[in-house]
Amino acid sequence: MRIEKEQTVAIGIDYQEKLVPVMHKKEKLIENSRILLSGLSTLEVPICLTQQYTKGLGETVPEIIAAAGIKEHVEKISFSAYEDIKEFVKGKRFVILCGIEAHICVLQTVIDLIEHGHVPILVVDCISSRKAYDRKIALKRAEKEGAFLTTYEAVIFELLKEAGTEQSKQIQRLIK
Repeated sequence: MRIEKEQTVAIGIDYQEKLVPVMHKKEKLIENSRILLSGLSTLEVPICLTQQYTKGLGETVPEIIAAAGIKEHVEKISFSAYEDIKEFVKGKRFVILCGIEAHICVLQTVIDLIEHGHVPILVVDCISSRKAYDRKIALKRAEKEGAFLTTYEAVIFELLKEAGTEQSKQIQRLIK
């Protein structure tokens, strides 16, 4: 099954000021996510950012906003983002997911996306939790539920499809 750009959207879940600092390997999470979201933006894949209870957890961190190339976000209170993003994902088969926390908001969003007929693409090097073990178990559960696991580099190049284009040159600069 090839992930086709025209059938794809991306969701960045809850990269917020009070959550990011307590994530396992937070620096790598932000760096990888920055590359992923910049690459998706270059490829013109629509991106939506969510925020969980902004009043308590703060805004999306600036690196993620800049990489996604959008300032807007979807406010949510439910752990699953599905109800708040269902119009954004409507008519799209593939939903690329990155963000935090793997075992709570990301996993519950995966489960709801599958239930509503979407194919979640979980970018494992752009997902974290406070504890590494919670992340590990969440990825196992997500895969068992039907999510597809990948890395940021793999999904970007799958969507890109070919070398020698202006987009491929931009992607190459991001990946280096």
